[in-house]
Amino acid sequence: MSLLWKKIIRPVLFGLDAERAHELGIRALKAGMAAPYYSDPNEFNFGPIERFGLEFPNPIGVAAGFDKNGVVYDRLASLGFGSVEVGTVTVKPQKGNEKPRLFRLPKDNALINRLGFNNDGAKVVATRLASRPRTGVVGVNIGKNKDVPNDEAIQNYLACFEIVHPVADYIAVNVSSPNTPGLRDLQKGENLDELLSALQKRNQELGPRPLLVKIAPDLTEAEIEMIVDIAMKLDLSGVIATNTTISREGLKTKDVDSFGGGGLSGKPLKARSNEVISVIFRASGGKLPIIGIGGIFTAEDAFAKIAAGASLLQVYTGFVYGGPRFARDITSGLANILEAKGFSTLGEAIGCGVS
Repeated sequence: MSLLWKKIIRPVLFGLDAERAHELGIRALKAGMAAPYYSDPNEFNFGPIERFGLEFPNPIGVAAGFDKNGVVYDRLASLGFGSVEVGTVTVKPQKGNEKPRLFRLPKDNALINRLGFNNDGAKVVATRLASRPRTGVVGVNIGKNKDVPNDEAIQNYLACFEIVHPVADYIAVNVSSPNTPGLRDLQKGENLDELLSALQKRNQELGPRPLLVKIAPDLTEAEIEMIVDIAMKLDLSGVIATNTTISREGLKTKDVDSFGGGGLSGKPLKARSNEVISVIFRASGGKLPIIGIGGIFTAEDAFAKIAAGASLLQVYTGFVYGGPRFARDITSGLANILEAKGFSTLGEAIGCGVS
């Protein structure tokens, strides 16, 4: 982490409201103000990283929620990220929940958000993605509009899916955000089966893109195994594990209740995310690619997720705390760990810690 970021830039940004600081960060990226931190996503050789038919320059990606509207995905690639997941996008634009809705927990290296899928809408985002060249992989995360009841969710997801399909390298189905009422009910057996079946059917008709599902950490082992069964039955390309948690267990921040509801991300999620990844890896026999996310702040954190069974990684909160050099620091450190442990490629290390 650079001294400029740690001593000057981050304290200034952290003195602002969290969402305001995020908006300023997006503007700075868009204006090219992060240029001094430029990094080549291909700088470190991890061996061939081909996942679900796509080639990733490195395993570190930006999770959905950071670039909700596809404004700076190219700038994020220039910071050294191998992929960016845009969104969550909904078919109709929506403002999201009332502010304030994003909070920092510095004592826990965490964030709480209840943004509520605030985005410009699928058509605007798709037009944006079609208008600029890209480096690395750009996925699109899709969700349900807040005012759409669950019994109409399939058509809402399908409408969004059809709009982003031509411009997405892969599509992630978000059924796990805690900030849209009732959304997590779509993770339940029959509901999830029906939704993903409809999306996969339409996917085949349009010309298949890799289709993944993003799940919550607040699931039992049996529920996770059920999702794996559905994903494998429908030939999904992978699972993203995990979204934010509604748990507040073990936090150092004493007044956490004052922030209200929302999803917790960051270091407190690390161990649980690793557990979920391992359950998916075992339940699928290592056959279902996993994008691991939750609490990655160091290269050691990144390797722990690979060892638990993740094929690729995503970051959000660690990037917010770590600054513009974060992608390069993690990729270089991870490359060093793999070399020290005797792995010639990243693929050799996947699931090495799962018994």
